[in-house]
Amino acid sequence: MPVRPTTLPRHELVGLSVEIRSASNPDLVGISGECVTETTQTLGIESEGRVRQVPKAAAEFVWTLPSGEVVATEGTRLVARPARRTEHRGDSKWR
Repeated sequence: MPVRPTTLPRHELVGLSVEIRSASNPDLVGISGECVTETTQTLGIESEGRVRQVPKAAAEFVWTLPSGEVVATEGTRLVARPARRTEHRGDSKWR
């Protein structure tokens, strides 16, 4: 299944370009780069030669998909173990 704006939370996020649009910590706003790691609560964004750990629940992310589309996502929709989030079946709120 290709990555689309409506299905972004169900896909692997590592490797996508991302920017932080808003966050509870103003120092995080504007960080952009490539998502290189993901845990249940955080994303690792490689920016300016270093990896910054950003809490998912405290930020809004803007993703650039491989097709060139730009998608904004609330971090609270991404809080879950990556394997569980991408393999979720049934009446998923992310479908």
